[in-house]
Amino acid sequence: MPDPVTIREYLSTSYRPDCDYVDGEVQERNLGTYDHSRLQTALIVYFGVREKEWGICVLPSMRIQVSPTRVRVPDVCVVLGEPKERIFRDPPFICIEVLSPEDLFSRTNERMADYLRFGVPYVWRLDPHTRKAWRYTPGAIREISELRTENPAMLVPLIDLFD
Repeated sequence: MPDPVTIREYLSTSYRPDCDYVDGEVQERNLGTYDHSRLQTALIVYFGVREKEWGICVLPSMRIQVSPTRVRVPDVCVVLGEPKERIFRDPPFICIEVLSPEDLFSRTNERMADYLRFGVPYVWRLDPHTRKAWRYTPGAIREISELRTENPAMLVPLIDLFD
């Protein structure tokens, strides 16, 4: 195992693509496949054209410091209003992870649990291969047929993302 990296070192370093930081370890994220990229783009476009209507800002690959020793980089996040932080230290409204074939279920669940512990109200995982989506809540994972929020009310039918 490589020597631990301090959070200060991590935050002052750029990675291409960006990496998560978990308890002193820089962890690569799985991405870069066509299906992953297409779905990530569809999410950004869908939310992006509705930013003014819904009063949101959609961002890909944004660093979110979910605890003093962890920084996660979701595929897509949505914040209410206009962000004021260079690295988020307040929970965004939505965190979305797009699965890649190499993603391990246990590692994905750990990422989702970090978002929930941090206070992110809407945590979703989408699989471009099976064309399915799941909503994570404290203590439960449920398959869903649409991405839906309240306050503000947003609805994203999966068919609009996967077609």
